[in-house]
Amino acid sequence: MGRHARLAIASLELVVGIVLIMRAGALLSLDRPVPAPSFAQSLETAGKPAHQADAAIRIKQLQEPARRIAESLIAPPPVDASEIERVEARPPLGDLGLAVRPKTPMPKDWRETRLYSPIATSSATFVSMGWKVAISGAQDIDVDQTCSFRDEAWPCGQRARAAFNAWLRGRALNCFLPPETERFAIAAPCRLGKQDVGAWLVANGWAKALPGGIYGKAEAVARDAGMGVFGPPR
Repeated sequence: MGRHARLAIASLELVVGIVLIMRAGALLSLDRPVPAPSFAQSLETAGKPAHQADAAIRIKQLQEPARRIAESLIAPPPVDASEIERVEARPPLGDLGLAVRPKTPMPKDWRETRLYSPIATSSATFVSMGWKVAISGAQDIDVDQTCSFRDEAWPCGQRARAAFNAWLRGRALNCFLPPETERFAIAAPCRLGKQDVGAWLVANGWAKALPGGIYGKAEAVARDAGMGVFGPPR
C-alpha cells in the first residue's frame, strides 16, 4: 500500500472518530432530565416561542426567594436581653487618655483682642497697647529671684524674663480682655497663634503653675527634665 493511500485511510478514520464523539455527546444531552415547569409557569409561557418561554422560566426562578439551609447552624442564637450585664468602662491606660480640663468661662463682655509688640516685664507678665497683662494660670518668677543648682546660684528671674521677651519679640498675642474703657492690670488667657502662652511658659520652666490650676502637670514635667528655673544656669 502506498504512502498516499495510508494517509487517506488515516484521515478517514480521524473524521469518523470525530463524528462518533459528536454523536455520543448529542445522545448524552438527550438523556439529561429537564425540570418540568410549574403550572403557573406553563400558563405564563403559553403561546410564546420556545426561546422566550425558556427565558421567562429562568427569570421566574431567579426571582424566587432562596431556600433556608441549616438555619440552626448559621443564624446567631437568640439572646435574652434580661441576661445582658453592663459593666463599668475600664480606666484609661494613661493620663493622655483623660479629657482636657474645661477652661474657666470668661465674662460675656470680654472679647479676644490682638495685642501687638508685647514686652515682657517679668516671666509671666507683659505690657502692650496700654494693657498690663498677667498670664492666667501661671505664677510669675520675680525678676530679682535667684535659683540654686548644685550649690551654684544664678539670676533665674532675669533669665526667665529674657526668655519670655525673646519668644514675644516681633509677634502679636490674642488675649481675652474686658472692654477697652476698663484698661487696668489684669490676668487673662493668651495665645500665640495656636500656642497657649501659659502652657509654653510653664512647660519650659520659665513660670510656675498656680496651685490647683491647669498647668500642674506641665510644671511636673519641667521639674523632672530640669527645664528653665529648675535646671542649671542658662
